[in-house]
Amino acid sequence: MRKVKLRLWWLILTKTTLQVTGMHCASCAANIETTLNKEKGVSKVSVNFGTAKAIVEHDSALIGDAKLIELIKGIGFSAEVLTEADTLKDSNFQQKEVNYFKKRFLFSLIFAIPAFIIGMVFMWMGIMIPYNDYILWVLATPVQFIVGWQFYKGTWSALKNKSANMDSLIALGTSAAYFFSVYLVLFSPGSGQYFETSAILITLVIMGKYLESIAKGRTSEAIKKLMQLSPKTANVQRNGKFVSIPIDDVKVGDIIMVKPGERVPVDGIIIEGTSSVDESMVTGESIPIEKKKGSEVLSATINKHGSFTFKATKVGANTTLSRIIKLIDDAQGQKAPIQRFADTVSKYFVPIVILISILTFIAWFFIFSAELSFALIASVAVLVIACPCSLGLATPTAIMVGSGKGAQNGILIKGGEALETAHKLDYVILDKTGTITKGKPEVTDIISFGKDVLKIAASLEKASEHPLADAIVKKANNMVLGKVSWFKAVPGHGVTGTINSQKYLLGNKKLMQVNKVDISEHLTKITELESQGKTVMVLSDSKTVLGLICVADTLRETSKQAVKALQDLGAEVYMITGDNELTAKAIASSVGITNVFAEVLPKDKLGYVKKLQEKGRVAMVGDGINDAPAIAQADIGIALGSGTDVAMETGNIVLMQNDLLDVPNSIKLSQITMRKIKQNMFWALFYNTLGIPAAAGILYPFTGWLLSPILAGAAMAFSSISVVTNSLLLKRMKL
Repeated sequence: MRKVKLRLWWLILTKTTLQVTGMHCASCAANIETTLNKEKGVSKVSVNFGTAKAIVEHDSALIGDAKLIELIKGIGFSAEVLTEADTLKDSNFQQKEVNYFKKRFLFSLIFAIPAFIIGMVFMWMGIMIPYNDYILWVLATPVQFIVGWQFYKGTWSALKNKSANMDSLIALGTSAAYFFSVYLVLFSPGSGQYFETSAILITLVIMGKYLESIAKGRTSEAIKKLMQLSPKTANVQRNGKFVSIPIDDVKVGDIIMVKPGERVPVDGIIIEGTSSVDESMVTGESIPIEKKKGSEVLSATINKHGSFTFKATKVGANTTLSRIIKLIDDAQGQKAPIQRFADTVSKYFVPIVILISILTFIAWFFIFSAELSFALIASVAVLVIACPCSLGLATPTAIMVGSGKGAQNGILIKGGEALETAHKLDYVILDKTGTITKGKPEVTDIISFGKDVLKIAASLEKASEHPLADAIVKKANNMVLGKVSWFKAVPGHGVTGTINSQKYLLGNKKLMQVNKVDISEHLTKITELESQGKTVMVLSDSKTVLGLICVADTLRETSKQAVKALQDLGAEVYMITGDNELTAKAIASSVGITNVFAEVLPKDKLGYVKKLQEKGRVAMVGDGINDAPAIAQADIGIALGSGTDVAMETGNIVLMQNDLLDVPNSIKLSQITMRKIKQNMFWALFYNTLGIPAAAGILYPFTGWLLSPILAGAAMAFSSISVVTNSLLLKRMKL
């Protein structure tokens, strides 16, 4: 949900997500954070410039949503609450932002193009037209005060908060050029003016914001694609007939029919029919999954062959697809810890730039006796080129693309912090059952000493509910089983029963000992099989061993490969299990693990995580059910999607394909995303470090070259676009 209650000792905090309009740089985000953090009742504020969202934890009894919005509006921005059902607003907001900047860019262009032609092209060609300066004044004014009004508004808002932002730089720079030109036209006619400079500058900045908004929209394509998958209607049984109704009208318990080629409208359980279903859009798994009566089907997956009917179990915001969309959306709205560095730099950067701009003017005009226009141009260029937009976009755009790419590969990452931490892991603990293994026991060996061992064993186990019994009965699925009387399950030992007046026993060594069945000549074989990680069950009559049946929880196909990949990435891998040490070591050895925690109860797994955390960063990988406490304790909790609901609640990372190879893939995704963030930050800072001295005219005494404000504006726009484009390159990288 977008609005969540968090219990903190003596009070209940409400977590509210707000969509914020009007932010132009990381400094704007910092201003909102500063304003809200001052208020009584606000516990924590995180404002993400890249996603235009503010996440506020607050005591709703002291400060409500309306007050939060009022405070944000008071410093020059707009905001609205995002509820759980408002995921579509994100897409609408992005489109509104694109349209907003497009309209202003086109409006500005109408005046800037003739201003450029008259003020620059004609001047270079030596063409003079009557009332040249006044025409340029008329052309520049709408751009300065209609299109540029947002910069004045932003500057005033920042001043009220005793700070400065990107708007301050643009407003100061263009106003200096505009009002200096007004002075020249009125009091020094014929000496030149810079109206075209202010008009073109604002036009270039708005163009940069327009292109940036388009590029930013592409960073959240993963969410848009997922939202588009949701069917709009469903064929639901009403009064004995199937009728098409809007998806919003489907209720839990409804019976729904799905025909070949249709998408499953909501989550549910098949009650009739068989088919194969393409779940790639949810899990990333490209091979269709066979479905039959009792199988679970997920919303938005595609029915490939055959019709089936199913009972709806989850609808609306509770479906798997909706929860995945929400999870990705929340992840993209959160800040990574590395973002704090960019926020801190932006906070101090703008005031420093304004100071450098003033010093540039003073140095050229008062110390080096340059003309007023020369000193002004240099100081304006400093203001324009230094805008820290690219720095504010460096982290959120990479996080958005990285989490989106993960989702497309069946890897759901809950936020920037998980994405940043995953590549720093020192230890990875893998739960055995359901993680390294499939969690479904299978018969691996049948050793007979003259009797039909499988038929007798399956006849006995048919009445048992033990998981090992299911494996034996499944193995004998085509056999005609005998009728059992006097059946008895002996907890911790096995089962007994009578078939055709003959008593049989099936169980472990303890069952044989209690019933005084001699197994001494088979002990060597039993020990050998147990050392291979198999559970050995002995079948006997009242006196003699008739055979052995081995059952084992078979390994996932990719477990060994995944362990090797984790080790190659520098992580030390541990296996944790409740099995005895002999069996545990056998299974661990088969996948290349040497570190084993054996005979561990589920409630004690958390303690082993803490033990390793004393030495470094730890990831715990499990199915998200009985492993939930350990997953929550770990620095990174990784849950296999088989745990679905619990997995999504507990893990920092959820693997929808249940493929252990996605654990190293998650680490690789973290590595490449962090690499992009660092590249973005380097280029943003490197660009500003080089650009400011050049704009200040440091090269002029040696080359006679001075960076014009117009070129500075173009460079600033290019800087932001290049950072977003670099983040988008993540889409092309393979895990």
